[in-house]
Amino acid sequence: MTISVRVENLSKTFVLHHQNGVQLPVLKNASLQVQAGECVVLHGHSGSGKSTLLRSLYANYLPDVGHIWIKHNDTWIDLATAPAREVLAVRRSTLGWVSQFLRVIPRISALDVVMQPLLDLGVAREVCVERASALLTRLNVPERLWHLAPSTFSGGEQQRVNIARGFVVDYPVLLLDEPTASLDAANSAAVVALINEAKARGAAVIGIFHDEAVRNQVADRLHHMQAIEETA
Repeated sequence: MTISVRVENLSKTFVLHHQNGVQLPVLKNASLQVQAGECVVLHGHSGSGKSTLLRSLYANYLPDVGHIWIKHNDTWIDLATAPAREVLAVRRSTLGWVSQFLRVIPRISALDVVMQPLLDLGVAREVCVERASALLTRLNVPERLWHLAPSTFSGGEQQRVNIARGFVVDYPVLLLDEPTASLDAANSAAVVALINEAKARGAAVIGIFHDEAVRNQVADRLHHMQAIEETA
C-alpha cells in the first residue's frame, strides 16, 4: 500500500470579522489517508467541511492545527507548515486542482490556458500543444474555440477547459471540486474516463461529487464528514 496523502488531526475555524469576530468552526481533528491509484470522495451534508478540507489540501486555507502531508518527489511535505515557494513547487508538479469555476486572465486563448501547466514544467511547446489539443478534443470543445479566450465561452465550455487544464499534467495527486457540475451526460462520461485513467496510472484522487452516478463510477470509497455541531 503506497500512501500519497495523509491528513492528520486538521482543524479550521473561520473568523467572521464583518460579524463582530464571530468564530465558525468548520473542521475539527479531521484525518484522512489516500493511496496511490484510489479515488476518495468527500461525502456529507452542506456545511460538513468538504470544500474547506479540499481547499486546505491545496493550501488555499491555512489550518489552525494539524498536518497535510503530500508525497512530493519521494519526500513528504507538510503543506500546513511549508513555505510559499515549497507549496508552489508541490502545486507545479505533484498537486493538480480542478475547481468549479475557471479563473483565467482575459484574452488568453483556451489552448494556452490548458497547456500552461505543462509549459511551466519545461515541456517542449509542440508536446504541450499536442497534449492540450487531445484533451480539448476528448472534452468536446470545438476546435474553432481553441484560439479564443474562455471568458467568452458558455459555463459548460469554460468548465471543460478547466478540466483539460487540470489533467494536462499527470499529477500524482488530483483534487476535484464538483468537476462535472456544469456538464451534460456525454461530457460527464469523458471526465469519468479521465479520472479512471488517472487512477490507473497511480494518481491519488480526492474529490467532491454531488452527481451520484458519477460518484459511483469513480469512488473507491467515501470519506464521510459531519458538521461540527452534529458531532458535538
